[in-house]
Amino acid sequence: MTANNDLHVVIGAGPLGLATAGALAARGRRVRVVNRSGKMPIPAGVEAAAADAADPDEARRVCTGAAVVYHCANPPYARWEAQFPGLQAAILQAAEVAGAKLVIGENLYMYGAVDGPIHEGLPYAAHTRKGKLRARLADEALAAHRAGRVRVAIGRGSDFFGPHVRGSAVGERVFVPALQGKTASLLGRLDLPHTFTYIEDFGQALATLGEREEALGEAWHVPNPETVTQGEFVELIAAELGRPVRASGMGRVMMRLGGLFVPEARESVEMMYQFERPFVVDSSKYARAFGEAATPLREAIRRTVAWWDSL
Repeated sequence: MTANNDLHVVIGAGPLGLATAGALAARGRRVRVVNRSGKMPIPAGVEAAAADAADPDEARRVCTGAAVVYHCANPPYARWEAQFPGLQAAILQAAEVAGAKLVIGENLYMYGAVDGPIHEGLPYAAHTRKGKLRARLADEALAAHRAGRVRVAIGRGSDFFGPHVRGSAVGERVFVPALQGKTASLLGRLDLPHTFTYIEDFGQALATLGEREEALGEAWHVPNPETVTQGEFVELIAAELGRPVRASGMGRVMMRLGGLFVPEARESVEMMYQFERPFVVDSSKYARAFGEAATPLREAIRRTVAWWDSL
């Protein structure tokens, strides 16, 4: 990929924003990453900017001159309903004013409980508050595209893991205890298949969606490594460490108890269905269109363990 001077603005410096910025920088893009403080662990040559992207004026300011804007920001989990609609509206407007493409990083909540592989052709049948909100936001973004306001592409990932990923279902509650010889804590059942997304693959996919005109106006499931059970996922961590790793699954009762003290746990209870039944994601549409494959799971776990071990 040849370098150019087009500005790529990444809103959000969480794991997905950082992975997207890294993928763009590796492709020779000029990259600006935005969060509230302007402080973040970004690659050399990437610009950091401070702004409240939920403020329309601030969002327009940091997106001025952008060729592509990447919406990788999330409000605190317990404040989604109050803050997410305004945040996305401000970013949509900022991209529209800049004349930029808008690439949005989403999850899979909008589909609800699905029997069989989860693919892009499924209806939005969410039964949870956060799932219905995700469906509404996706509909609004694609409606803006159809109306000619802003060119939009959406990339959707499953529960992710990898460098900088802490709060995920396979974040610090899994990798930190594993490295310390303690019991890894997962959600729900350990014997059911569950597709996980490697965060660096997610970032690469959003960078590709920002490049390809045929991505516009659609949602895409980003490449995922092979699906295994959560128990097998932990076994791969153990194989990388060269020693056994104990694992336990936390059910709804324990999540409700934890929710008495931790708002994020309370908000996670309604999403437990994802870990109480098979959760298999189909990303073949993306593979057919763009020819990109996910990092093999064993390699992704190796890199993730190395990152945690470096802290």
